[in-house]
Amino acid sequence: MSQESDLVDNLKSELGGKFESLIVALMTPPIMYDVTCLRDAIKGAGTDEKGLIEILASRLPNEVNEIKSLYKREHNDDLEEDVTGDTGGHFGRMLVVLLQASRQQGIQEDLIQSDAQALLAAGEQKYGTDEGQFITILGNRSNAHLRRVFEEYRKLSGYEIEESIQRETSGTLQEVLLAVVKCARSVPGYFAESLYNSMKGAGTDDQNLIRIMVSRSEVDMMDIRTEFRKRFATSLHKTIQGDTSGDYRKALQLLCGGDDA
Repeated sequence: MSQESDLVDNLKSELGGKFESLIVALMTPPIMYDVTCLRDAIKGAGTDEKGLIEILASRLPNEVNEIKSLYKREHNDDLEEDVTGDTGGHFGRMLVVLLQASRQQGIQEDLIQSDAQALLAAGEQKYGTDEGQFITILGNRSNAHLRRVFEEYRKLSGYEIEESIQRETSGTLQEVLLAVVKCARSVPGYFAESLYNSMKGAGTDDQNLIRIMVSRSEVDMMDIRTEFRKRFATSLHKTIQGDTSGDYRKALQLLCGGDDA
């Protein structure tokens, strides 16, 4: 048994609850942590769609490929098959597209106009919705390309793409499409919003809060803090302060870093 797993086991017997979950998560290497979260999302009681969506919509293609091979190595299962077995319909199809990690690179100037028109024809201009078209375009184009498509879409339709997705789709498909759009616009912005939603109102979604704070702490936490401040007129640090307590709060605030007054 490795020293690290000994340490994790000792910590588990000493600690408890949310603080324990946070510390154990921090001791897990990043790709391994994603694998663990995905495995729990699929194999836990019910499916944690939020976890699946958040990881698969925000990770870079090379990260998704690393996640898939580590998942296979750890669990001797195919992540794509497990996701397909656990989700269905258009939602499952979109997750599989994201798992294929084959987003194109760069901006394809000649497709911007036609992509925007295709999205418009698939939703607002159609009786019913051609979900397949949304899945293909949002699942395969680069973020930089999608930002240009969204701009063109607004000029053509007078709507933001988010508004159309809200009108034209529902349930988990809507959630994953919106997550992809938000990540295309700004990954730190997407996480700032998710963190805010984890803490606003009564109760805290600790599972979500821990997952984001741990997985982004060494990636883009400064940018998330900036976006949080811009969008919610308060700081992430203060929001954590008001919503959590004890060692759990201290540890989250350390991950956050400073306060953005």
